[in-house]
Amino acid sequence: MVSFSGATFSSGTVSFLGATFSGGTVSFLGATFSGGTVDFLGATFSGGTVDVTAATFSGSTVSFHPATFSGSTVVFLHTVFSGGTVSFTEATFSGGTVSFGMVTFSGGTVSFTDATFSGSTVSFGAVTFSGGTVQFNGAIGQAPHGLIWTAGSPLPDGLTLPPSWRPGH
Repeated sequence: MVSFSGATFSSGTVSFLGATFSGGTVSFLGATFSGGTVDFLGATFSGGTVDVTAATFSGSTVSFHPATFSGSTVVFLHTVFSGGTVSFTEATFSGGTVSFGMVTFSGGTVSFTDATFSGSTVSFGAVTFSGGTVQFNGAIGQAPHGLIWTAGSPLPDGLTLPPSWRPGH
């Protein structure tokens, strides 16, 4: 296990550029991303577990652009996105499980622009949208569980989905 549990990323740059997470567990349990940059540019999550439970993203720039999630379990349980920018732009979700369970989006920007969802289980269960922006512009593939609203129901403020993920399309 590699643990960043309780770590605070508040300035500077931490780079996981091109890293491969292929076994074991990497924990960011309770980590705080409050400034600086954390870069997972081109990282591959192909096995093992990455636990981001109870983390707070409140002012950093965190980039998973264009990471590949192809066989690992990545858990964002009770995570709070209240500021800063988190980018999954052009990320590929092609296997494994990525869970955004009981997450709160209350500020900042989280972008899945041009992400590809094919063959993985990605879910947004019991998510709270109370501010900020969550974008899926240009995303392709199967919509993640929990992001399909019933026909006639408005999307939460700040949530943008591709037309093909809206009921009736």
